[in-house]
Amino acid sequence: MAPRTSHRLVRLLVAPAASAVALTVFTGVCGAPAGAAVWTSSEQWGTYTTDDGYTLYNNIWGSGAGSQTIWADSSRVWGVTADHPGTGGVKSYPNAKKAVNKPLSSLTSLSSTYDVSVPSSGAYNTSYDIWDTDYDYEIMLWVNHTGAVGPIGTSQGTVSLGGHEWAVYKGDNGANQVFSFLRTSNSSAGTVDILPVLDWIKDTKGWWGDETVGDVQFGYEITSSPGGLDFTTNDFGVAYGS
Repeated sequence: MAPRTSHRLVRLLVAPAASAVALTVFTGVCGAPAGAAVWTSSEQWGTYTTDDGYTLYNNIWGSGAGSQTIWADSSRVWGVTADHPGTGGVKSYPNAKKAVNKPLSSLTSLSSTYDVSVPSSGAYNTSYDIWDTDYDYEIMLWVNHTGAVGPIGTSQGTVSLGGHEWAVYKGDNGANQVFSFLRTSNSSAGTVDILPVLDWIKDTKGWWGDETVGDVQFGYEITSSPGGLDFTTNDFGVAYGS
């Protein structure tokens, strides 16, 4: 099992149907652009730190996993080819991470852009995974999902925050509290204003206090990808001010 800083235990449910689809998908297996990748790894915990302070992590943490190779041209352009069997349970969460390490009350802004190409088959979600520095709280922001995957916890209704409409779930995986925000329609590219989401959890719901925001991760939580599927991050970045 991966360290708690990487991911968490997960209980699969059936996700609610998206109200609309605006998702870039492909069915071919192409892997890293020929000659472009500056780093590749097929190791379970393969990591790479970029010059601009991001860490990429292959992170094959679940039981029953198959093979997976991550590649990176930069912190903004990277991807993974994963061949995990068509069984339940999350197998991996390959991701890029930016450490913020600022108290929530000190942040004046926190946002991120994303642009991805993802498969039309398999079972996975494309998500942000945001942690406090003590790893007591986990906030997931799903921008798209496919197949029989779902969040931990119970439904808390819907809310419009940070430029998106989300279905909200609240739960506990036995190690930490988990607050999941599932975009009500799939998206392949956009900007998320993260700070209003974190403030809403604190000020409107009272689910956490003035925590110190730690890692902002973005990647692909993969349950199954039989035959080998490609997940490509065409652009990604995190920006914050305090």
